[in-house]
Amino acid sequence: MRLYRIALWATVPMVFPLLVAPAGVATARAVHDQAPEGPPSLWRPEAVGSSVVPVVGTGRPFPALGAASMALPRMAPRPAIVSRAQWQADETKRDRYAHYAGGVRAVFVHHTDTPNGYDCADVPRTLRDLYTGQTRDRGWGDFGYNFLVDRCGTIYEGRAGGADRPVIGAHTLGFNQGTTGIAAIGTFGPGTPVPAAMERAIAALAAWKLGLGGVDPAGKVGLTSTNDNSLYAKGTSAQFDAISGHRDGFATNCPGEALFARLPAIRKLAASLQGRSPRISSGARLAAGPGSARPGGR
Repeated sequence: MRLYRIALWATVPMVFPLLVAPAGVATARAVHDQAPEGPPSLWRPEAVGSSVVPVVGTGRPFPALGAASMALPRMAPRPAIVSRAQWQADETKRDRYAHYAGGVRAVFVHHTDTPNGYDCADVPRTLRDLYTGQTRDRGWGDFGYNFLVDRCGTIYEGRAGGADRPVIGAHTLGFNQGTTGIAAIGTFGPGTPVPAAMERAIAALAAWKLGLGGVDPAGKVGLTSTNDNSLYAKGTSAQFDAISGHRDGFATNCPGEALFARLPAIRKLAASLQGRSPRISSGARLAAGPGSARPGGR
């Protein structure tokens, strides 16, 4: 029996894994004017249990991403995420279809505008209520946010389609494509303390999602509006922080003055988690600013 030695050379190109859509997710369909936005020919649907195959490496830039190519990954650890099954989402309520962009270039941070004095053990029930409202009452077909984070720092999967996928949500009108929406559970108006655990979780989640596309959380990205009802006319390109607030793209107070003021520190921590700056201790409070480790009321 002959043994062969295989040499690995530095010239071998990097190969990225092919991700498949999760069970129960089928091809794309529009849900009102929220998500996705743009012509169906530019969506990237993937079906389970059908003859449709994943669209990979087409070389066509996704409209909201401009012509910029995807950078090499800058990996940050994937944080623990509570799945939809774990918080008992009723999958019969949502639209059968998920929508995918070519990648995630930016994160928009939101707040849910709900009471702050909740017990973290009760969050799954809160999520089910929010899910019903956004799916049935607002007609978004599913959760608008891709992820939600509670005051204890627990991360929950929001919109269906796969936490590791570039799922198009319905969170920032005009800039849903190529972005991820992260909602802090609570209301963060002026003077409201933002829990340190929540900040760290948002930073960890953003570092991971942006790192998959090599995006610097402390950097700037160019996005193109797909809806005239955003702060920018349809077709207008604008520069955003890679981690922005909802108000940066839409006329709203979201994510509240207190949380918006914490975004610079969240960007810094997210960048450090990608190894882009001196690492901050995981148990340390973020840079001084409004808020404390103890959440406040409305």
